[in-house]
Amino acid sequence: MGDNGRVARTWPGESVVCVATGPSLTAEDVEFCRNRARVIVVNDAWQLAPWADALMASDANWWRHHQGVPGFPGLKYSLQPGAEPWAQVLRHTGTTGIETDPTSLRCGMNSGAAAINLAVHFGASRVLLLGYDMGPSASKTHFFGDHPKGLRKSSPYPAFIEKFEAMVEPLARLGVRIINCSRVTALRCFERQPLEEALQNTAAQIGCAQ
Repeated sequence: MGDNGRVARTWPGESVVCVATGPSLTAEDVEFCRNRARVIVVNDAWQLAPWADALMASDANWWRHHQGVPGFPGLKYSLQPGAEPWAQVLRHTGTTGIETDPTSLRCGMNSGAAAINLAVHFGASRVLLLGYDMGPSASKTHFFGDHPKGLRKSSPYPAFIEKFEAMVEPLARLGVRIINCSRVTALRCFERQPLEEALQNTAAQIGCAQ
């Protein structure tokens, strides 16, 4: 697919849930989103939602390690050359802010931030966040434990949080509302709501893209 992927504005005005891999993520919360909103999963979060609309994983090494995630039939996106056999590779245009060119993404130094920018390209009017803990629990760094040897393990959470904070103003200018529904989170720059409350007025007849 090369590095000339393009995101189509196929979900204008819809609610999109971005599901990251923080330790607080639960299968019950992810399942609650099914047919209530569009869903973008980040990295290994696809394991809890193989039915999701799209998968965002910035690193080519992750795609290689998982052999392109053959068990996920939805749309696939990356930011690094080398992921082309499996994912559309979008241009990486920096770590700060929001990219409006649908061939490109700002990465925010983590795939969870890139997923928010991806949702903007799809046309989301609201983006709900799940599993955006921005910190480890007492026993694990992700809902599934630790990444295996050879995959990125460092998580500079304070730097990540700064990048999310830098997204607030450009998202507001674009009219995109961000609601952090993570059960546990150190990310304070976005509005907080329980997941069920945030999705209670969302139509339940949304079909998942394949």
